[in-house]
Amino acid sequence: MNQEPQNKMINRRGFGLKEAIKPLLNESYHSSLIERIKASDYVLEAGDLQICLAREFGFCYGVDRAVDLAYETRKQFPDRNIYLTSEIIHNPRVNTKLRELGIQFLDSGKTGQTPGSSLDAVTREDVVLIPAFGTPTPELELLKSKGCILVDTTCGSVVAVWRRVEQYGRDGFTSVIHGKFNHEETRATSSRATQYAGGAFLVVRDRAQAGRVCQFILGRLDQESFLAEFQSTASYGFDPRKHLERVGCANQTTMLASESFEIAEMIKAALKERYGEEELSKRFRHFDTICSATQDRQDAILNLARSGVNLVVIVGGYNSSNTGHLCEISSEFCPAYHVRDADEILSRDAIRHKPPSGSSTVVTRGWLPQGKVRIGITAGASTPNRVIEEVICKVVTSRGYKLADV
Repeated sequence: MNQEPQNKMINRRGFGLKEAIKPLLNESYHSSLIERIKASDYVLEAGDLQICLAREFGFCYGVDRAVDLAYETRKQFPDRNIYLTSEIIHNPRVNTKLRELGIQFLDSGKTGQTPGSSLDAVTREDVVLIPAFGTPTPELELLKSKGCILVDTTCGSVVAVWRRVEQYGRDGFTSVIHGKFNHEETRATSSRATQYAGGAFLVVRDRAQAGRVCQFILGRLDQESFLAEFQSTASYGFDPRKHLERVGCANQTTMLASESFEIAEMIKAALKERYGEEELSKRFRHFDTICSATQDRQDAILNLARSGVNLVVIVGGYNSSNTGHLCEISSEFCPAYHVRDADEILSRDAIRHKPPSGSSTVVTRGWLPQGKVRIGITAGASTPNRVIEEVICKVVTSRGYKLADV
């Protein structure tokens, strides 16, 4: 019989039940086909199709840990209400499986929702899972005050970014965060920037927005125009005249690495031009906070796309930031199709997918050329191998081959 913790606490290590949950995880997420392809130098031949897997793809360590902790928590507390503050990761298959286990989603991070309103149902006897993206500090403090058991699955790479922005806040630097303002991770990170008196943050989405920040620093953009664009993505009471004098750069860990570096260099150059080289060390800080798994997957798809594949299929949730960036990278070299799962492959002629930087799906016809085709396959860090296998099988059968040919 499992023993519950003696004291209410935040559990970050699990309950020692990895072996107990392993069969269920294998049933839901493991793929013998993917293992076979990896053992064959990441290549699968099926008739005139050659399927080429990226060397790094799919579940990363942080996602593995988050999913393991969720399953362990259900095993540890079979008779308790278990809640997730939002999706544990951005993959519909995984979140559906958790719902099937009876884990309830609070969706506390929805835009426009009153902070804490979705947490009203939580009692002292319940268990709450914090997702891999983390949770904003006000929400965390509210959960602590309820006395419920907290199981924190926050990725270590995300926590490393929090430490940086907390240090920026302590030292009087404004955190300029390259990310998506409404993304769960960026919401959690920005909340850490304002824990100390004088702490502030500004979220920039891309190079274009970073360029306008630089224009303000250099006196080429007026305050009214600046606030019209950024007031909704900045900390309360943000004053660009004050808060852009000392800047520390950070990022959502799943953003495009090259863009994050470029944004930091843009801001550094603007501060140098405004205040001079001798002042730069007092006014600018930057640390590489891109997740290593994100970088590895971006490097791997870049190498694969450059290798001469005819097209790339990228598998992952449509709200997954890191998956979307894999599609952006691929599309620079060949047609790239971001699909959520195998259902999006409608036929050998039609595929439903989310275009690079697109906001909704489209259907493209003639996506799979006739004759010999080299198809690159990769997947975001939240995508189980089982889903990747299903996509590969659907591609093969859509061409008219039997699964036995695989």
